[in-house]
Amino acid sequence: MGTVLHAAGSPLERALPELNLSDPAQVRRIHDSYLAAGVELIQTNTFGAGPLRLEVHGLGDRTAEINVAGVRVARAAAAAAGRPVVVAGSVAPAVTLQQRRRVAPADREAAVREQVAALVAAGVDVLVLETFGYLDELVEAAAVAVSTGVPVLAQATFAADGRTLGGDTPHDVCAAMAGLPVAALGTNCTLGPQGVLAVVQELRGHTDLPLSALPNAGLPRRTSGPRFSYDVDAHYFARYAQLLVGAGVSVVGGCCGTTPSHLDAAVRAVARTVTGAPPHRAPVAAAPPAEVPADAERTGPRFRVLAEIEAPQAGHVAEAMARAEAVQALGVNRVWVPAGDGPRAQLSPVNLAVHLQNQLGVEAVASVTTWDRTIMALQADLLGAHALGVRRVVCETGSPPLLGDYPNVDGVWDVDSIGLVELLADLNDGRDCNGLRLAGKTAFEIGVRVAPGSHDRQAEAARALRKVEAGAQFLVTRPVYDLDSLRRLRDALGEAAPLLVSVRPLRSFAEAEYLAHEVPDTTVPAAALDALERAEHDRGDSAGEKAGDRAARAGVELAAELVRGARAVAAGVVLALPPD
Repeated sequence: MGTVLHAAGSPLERALPELNLSDPAQVRRIHDSYLAAGVELIQTNTFGAGPLRLEVHGLGDRTAEINVAGVRVARAAAAAAGRPVVVAGSVAPAVTLQQRRRVAPADREAAVREQVAALVAAGVDVLVLETFGYLDELVEAAAVAVSTGVPVLAQATFAADGRTLGGDTPHDVCAAMAGLPVAALGTNCTLGPQGVLAVVQELRGHTDLPLSALPNAGLPRRTSGPRFSYDVDAHYFARYAQLLVGAGVSVVGGCCGTTPSHLDAAVRAVARTVTGAPPHRAPVAAAPPAEVPADAERTGPRFRVLAEIEAPQAGHVAEAMARAEAVQALGVNRVWVPAGDGPRAQLSPVNLAVHLQNQLGVEAVASVTTWDRTIMALQADLLGAHALGVRRVVCETGSPPLLGDYPNVDGVWDVDSIGLVELLADLNDGRDCNGLRLAGKTAFEIGVRVAPGSHDRQAEAARALRKVEAGAQFLVTRPVYDLDSLRRLRDALGEAAPLLVSVRPLRSFAEAEYLAHEVPDTTVPAAALDALERAEHDRGDSAGEKAGDRAARAGVELAAELVRGARAVAAGVVLALPPD
């Protein structure tokens, strides 16, 4: 509901449930569109309609009115469908992540009680507790909800590491909810189809309750300003709907980014599952076989090799150091520390770069993101980094980590990556962000990111050229799995700036399929998917080798082939080496 309203022009930071009062026709159209796709359960537009969340927008005293209106709109749509439709009252956590530290549990419970009472009085068939990242809040809300006598579907949201934001596992969630008479237990939001399937499989091993699963349509893509879109296609989403049902899910649907087209495909796929039809692999646009040019084997001092060393979570710096020492022992003395994207606390790339340079004597390149940073804060950090010896910086706009709810609605963007490039260029010229002269000049080497796998290659190349015009001196690609897309990007850029190619060996067919369908601006060719799938299923001469090991070996071979081809079009390569 929220992301479709967002696509229609509503900013995610506004109180979307208020539209039940100010524009009920728009909310009704969304319900109608999903019902036309064949869904059997619709959720009221009341996510975030508790009094504490509404109070942020000055609407706390209208809690009951907004929730009753949400049920009224959904009930009208259900009545017009001409078939049985379940109307579910959507209940979010009582507080936002920012409010959580300031609100006592008793006040959270009271807020849930007020919203739930309004939804039940208005006549919902079921209450859906959704996108709960903290187990204590889910238990509190469930205890309130089940006391109404209305069936309750309780859903936690998990991050990519398989834990809730509070650090709880699926087993922890099942154990905590075991004493509450909820009708079903499940997961929604944050993860795409593949990640949700993994969580469901864990949940199934620890509870006998009916399960629900409502994945997002992959990862959000930041388009412009605070606007976002999703890229997962309906065919792929429907395939995973089948797999979810096969894994024991009783309620399957969609969360952020899933449109009526996704749900229409899921309805059809689930119907086929009932008849026993196997799920079909989602198609990937096939690319012509890549030919390695005659000069692809050229070598020379200009082709640089860097190793990617991820900034570790707090308390795990020794692991990053050990990894850097291991690649240094292999003869790689240049490292790149990319920006992290997880919800857990982690060391900043600049800090790790300083540490690696001081302790190991390596040449370190550090990513700097502009998300949630004012330009003054960025400038201060960059001057500090320069004073500590960091000279090579890769500028990125960045995106906040997914923390449940609607995607990335918080944060500050004083500048994007182009603005950061301009800031660094000014510092190199001896001027600060206000144009005032500095006591001296910096000597940064300025890099930027570029995505060869972008769906709009012309726009991606044009933006990369604007970054070069702003002062960027080298380009670092997003991970590349397709040599043809790399060549096309190089052709579009010409000799504007040296290009470093990120190469990350694929480890399994599942990972390759996830990247191909759920990660924006990533292209995995059909040939690579086929090679990994064959490696996992065709034992061949490796009868004693595990399927996972065969796939990992095939992934390394594909990466090596890509590096050989990249020599003809790039100035160097950034290797994300497997852990072993």
